[in-house]
Amino acid sequence: MTVLISGGAGYIGSHMVLGMLDKGEQVVVLDDLSTGFRSAVPAETPFYDGDVADSDMVARIIRHHDITEIAHFAARTVVPDSVRMPLSYYEANTVKTRSLIETAVLHGVKRFIFSSTAAVYGEPDVVEVDENVAPGPINPYGRSKLMSEWMLGDAAAATGLRYAILRYFNVAGADPQMRAGQSTEHATHLIKVACQAALGLRPSITVFGTDLPTPDGTGVRDYIQVSDLADAHVCALSYLRETGTNLLLNCGYGRGYSVLEVLDAVKRVSGVDFPVIFGSRRPGDPAALIAKADKIRSHLDWRPRFDNLKDIVSQALAWERYEAVRRHAATNGHEATSSASTRQPN
Repeated sequence: MTVLISGGAGYIGSHMVLGMLDKGEQVVVLDDLSTGFRSAVPAETPFYDGDVADSDMVARIIRHHDITEIAHFAARTVVPDSVRMPLSYYEANTVKTRSLIETAVLHGVKRFIFSSTAAVYGEPDVVEVDENVAPGPINPYGRSKLMSEWMLGDAAAATGLRYAILRYFNVAGADPQMRAGQSTEHATHLIKVACQAALGLRPSITVFGTDLPTPDGTGVRDYIQVSDLADAHVCALSYLRETGTNLLLNCGYGRGYSVLEVLDAVKRVSGVDFPVIFGSRRPGDPAALIAKADKIRSHLDWRPRFDNLKDIVSQALAWERYEAVRRHAATNGHEATSSASTRQPN
């Protein structure tokens, strides 16, 4: 069996690729490289630079590689951007997902893993959110993902396609072997941005909102380490193969940390007291989102390895150092090449 991983050159998708390869699985990657990086995909892994909505290309990939399963990560994910540019988010996350599901069904794909989000819950009335909480997204990002969930469920009911929907909370950290990490240039992930501030790659970090209804006034989130999250997807695929039963699961650890608690952890791990600026809250951001993660632990053979904020921060910090060195080397190499190319012959 071969698995097509859309968005497999992105942050979470690239870790899914590694997780599958580590299990001896065969994978193929499709990514348009709008936010992903070709270097994040192992050189020996078949790679296609393209759009998930290109039905002809996807159909050729399915036929050529005998694809039986798809793990769909390709999406736009920045909440404030979705508020400013809602139609582009519905295009990328909903319309293109509809196309991918249709192509999968038409060409005999048996199982479909969908990368969803806790943003579908919006601002629930409970602190710990389980899968029975009624969705109520408050931003276009969450709505675009929820609509895709509905489409997948309806398509499965009509065709027999089996699926797993994984709603995950805030993703952070990096592959412990430094094979992959968060490389998106303008990423807004709190831990990544804080680590960059600690390394002097940013002059400061801004806290958006200090008047939220939380213990210290800043947003509270459930942070899940990215390799653990990838493992959850691998386990979900195994479950579908073994049982044929559809899944809807939260992916989180079941505890939350405020923005200030995260910043304190980054300062302690890095040993740097970087500047913090306090600003107003961003539109579309709920005050708190914490997973009730009982279901994923009871249904899957999932054993998180990195359920520790200090470990997650340490990995993220190591990755930012690695990326900084790599960018510096690439820039210096480019400058040396440019100088050589313009040098006049004697």
